[in-house]
This record gives sequence, structure tokens and C-alpha cells, in this order.
Amino acid sequence: MRAIWTTTILLMLACTAAAQPRLGINLNGPSDWNSELPFVDVFRQSRTWISQREGQDWGKGPPLELDEHGWVHRLESGCYAESPLCTIRGGHYPSGEYVVLYEGKGTIQMNKARIVQQKPGRLVIDVPKGGGGFFLQVRQTDPNDYIRNIRVIMPGFEATYQKEPFHPAFLGRWRHAAVIRFMDWMHTNNSKISTWKQRPEVEDATWSNDGVPLEVMIELCNQLNVDPWFCIPHMADDDYVRHFAELVRDRLNPKLKAYVEYSNEVWNRQFAQQKYAAQQGQALKLSDNPQRNGWAYTSVRSVEIFGIFEDVFKGTDRLIRVLPSQAANSFVAEQITSFRDAYRHADALAIAPYFGFAIPSRDAARWRDAGAEAVLDHIEKETLPDAIGNIQENKRVADKHKLKLIAYEAGQHLVGVGGAEKDQKLMSVLQAANRHERMGKLYLAYFDAWAKEGGDVMAVFNSIAGWTKWGSWGLMQYYDDNPADNPKMQAVKQWLDRQKQK
Repeated sequence: MRAIWTTTILLMLACTAAAQPRLGINLNGPSDWNSELPFVDVFRQSRTWISQREGQDWGKGPPLELDEHGWVHRLESGCYAESPLCTIRGGHYPSGEYVVLYEGKGTIQMNKARIVQQKPGRLVIDVPKGGGGFFLQVRQTDPNDYIRNIRVIMPGFEATYQKEPFHPAFLGRWRHAAVIRFMDWMHTNNSKISTWKQRPEVEDATWSNDGVPLEVMIELCNQLNVDPWFCIPHMADDDYVRHFAELVRDRLNPKLKAYVEYSNEVWNRQFAQQKYAAQQGQALKLSDNPQRNGWAYTSVRSVEIFGIFEDVFKGTDRLIRVLPSQAANSFVAEQITSFRDAYRHADALAIAPYFGFAIPSRDAARWRDAGAEAVLDHIEKETLPDAIGNIQENKRVADKHKLKLIAYEAGQHLVGVGGAEKDQKLMSVLQAANRHERMGKLYLAYFDAWAKEGGDVMAVFNSIAGWTKWGSWGLMQYYDDNPADNPKMQAVKQWLDRQKQK
């Protein structure tokens, strides 16, 4: 008995010793209000075309005739199409002269930006400082040679945007990340993609609708020399997975490893992927329990996806196969890792060990009146220790199955729910807590605890994003914020330096 116990302890220690605590990042998803501005061509994040009819209310035009990439093929008489750009609060986007390039014949006009030069295929527009965005309008287009391939280039990047599509500040910010998780770039939650034909393509009019193309994600990681973390859409068929894997194999720097995860939070009932997994599990009769059907299907489909990647890559050397679970309930981790021995086909167990707390409407007045310091006290005394306890419990499951423990998302989780999100004063208190210097210290303590407990890579959620009633998720709110004024970002940078993560 002693020999068996000794062997078990040695195996657990070996797993712990193999861990490399490092920080990665979840990128904010593409949209016209994305305040990270990763692309120098801001049309990449434009909103899907809005149909307008002269003399009618905004957005009341007829259905638009679009080509396969979303370009306006034809307009009805008296109608036009427009797209909002850089609808970012406080005007946190570059002002000055943007260059608009396009192919085809027709007329482009601007709203809230002034055209200063114009010739076929090229406009120069003056975007004023401090606005809330501007609009590109296709007023006329020739159906035989319609306007397409529109690019709206930030000031100073016309000569380089094709070879250098990413904003240099964006590249510099995440150059030392261990991984970049593309869950939001892929619009993973509630994805409607099931076939390879439905995937986002580089030629698409905008990437804010279906997500950023795989080619672009790979190119970003190659430039940064950072491992990518991909989330395969929950309805993706085997053909999609195989084509996806082949493209990663062929284009990703062979020195980098691809993290592969089935969807995102398949256990979470607020997402379509949870309902889908439960239905598939029930159809396959994986369990008599409706909740466990979803967990079981997560195991089954994950292993199937891993198998396709392994076949394409001829092994697992370039892969990190991720089994996702729920941080607050290690029982779920045990079910997902053990069902049909899924752990034997995986490399890591992933959780999201957030600290902080959701405040329901019945408690809104208490925390609204208590203030930011009281919120931070509660985190320090109660919720951060709880998060560390969740890490410990899931680490035991990971060690049992010889898996690394990684975090698919991580950081603070202060948000009002059930109506409390509408309380403006409460939101101000929670945002004050997020910008307080103590929050940075809590992040450092959190990262240190992750390392102490044997965690491997932790993908912080998330990069740069405006704070709203739905949460203060961004490490900073805007691309032009000063990191020194943002304790969460400062904590990340300090910990990266401390770990010599360069």
C-alpha cells in the first residue's frame, strides 16, 4: 500500500514540476466599437451594412443584395448602404487623414468625416478628433462592377498596411504573451458555423460578423512568436475541423504549438453550445442525466476533434489538447476528463478561476453604499481565497489524470446581475474598484497563487475593452490609455517581467 501511495505522490509531483506558470491573453472581439484597434484598416471591424431609404427612419431600407463576401451588389432607387466605423466612446481612435481605397464603380460618401481628396478608387477623408465614430456610405454602385474591397486606412499606414496589417501598438502590447486565445476573435459563443464554406474569409467585407479569418490569426501569432489558442465552433463538422487543422499545420510557425479547445464554456447554460451539447449527448444516449449529457458530449466531441488534428499533424508534438471545465465545480472536471477516458487523449484541463462576485439586485444597495474599498476588502478576504480553493480542487483532478492545469479565462469578475447592472451608482463603484491600485495588488497575489498551486498557462480575460454595465473586463479601456494609469495592466506587465516571460 505504501509503495502505491508513494508512486501516486511522485506522479503528482512530476505534474507539478512540469508546470510553467505563464500569462496569455484573450483578445477583445472584432466590432465597430472595439477600442483595441488591432488593425490599421479599420474597415476590418466595420458593422454589417445598414440599409437606408431616403426620407425614412434610420435603418428602414429594403433588404440589401450582397455578394458572397458581403459587398453591396445592387441598390434600389432612393436607397443606400452605410456602415459605422470606430463607434468608440470618448473618441479614442486616431483623428486626421484616413485613406479610403476601393475597387469598382459608384459613389462613396462620408458622414461625420469630410472628404478632402477624391478620385476613382481612392478618397482622403478628414476624421475629426473626439467624435463618436464616422460612417461610410455607398450611395451608388454599378451592378456590373460594384464597389468592393473597401479599405479605410488609419493616418500614416497607407504605404505599409498590406504587409503590416496590425497596429504596431497592438503588436507591442502582446509580444510577450504565452498564448493568445481567439475565443472572441472567432465569435465562438453561439456560433452558427458548421461547415468550412461558412468560415470567415480574408476577402469578406467585414470581420465583425462571423469573426476574424484563421489566416489572420495565424499571421498574428507568427509575427509575435506566440502560441495560438483556437476554439472550434460547437457545430463544426469533421470536414471543417480537418481543413482548419490543415491550414494551421501549413501556415503556423512549426516552433509554435496550437492549443485546441472545443467551443467555449460548453457547461454554461447561457450559451447555445451548452444546449447543443446536451441535445447531442441525449441523442447519443451518453447519459440518463440531462446535465451530464452535455458534459459527456464535451468529452466525446473534444476527443474526436483532437483525433482529426493528430491525424493531420501526424502526432501531438505541435498540439496542446484542451479539455474545458467549470472552475467553481471540480466535479464537472472529473466528469469531463474521465468520461470514456478522455484524459488519455488530452494534455490540459482548462478552467476560468475568476475572483470577484456577481451582485444581484437585492444586494445592490449594500455594495453601492459600501463603496470600492469595501468591495476590494471582500475580494481580499473572501472571493480571492475562494478562487484559489477552486484552483486547488481542479489541480487535484488534473494531477490525477496527468494533465496540466491551465486557465482559459482569468481575472476579476465584478458585475451586477438580475437588474443590478442598471444601477449606475453601483456600476461606478465596481469600476472604481477596477481602477484602484489595490486591484493591481490583488492581481499580483492571484498570479502568485496560480504559480504556487502548480498552474501552467493562464489566459487573462481580456485585453482592451470599454467598461460597461456588463462588466469591466478590459485590462485597459482604450488602445491609447497609459498602462501606468491602469493597475490591472500594470500587474500583468510586472508579473511578465518577474517571470522573465520575454
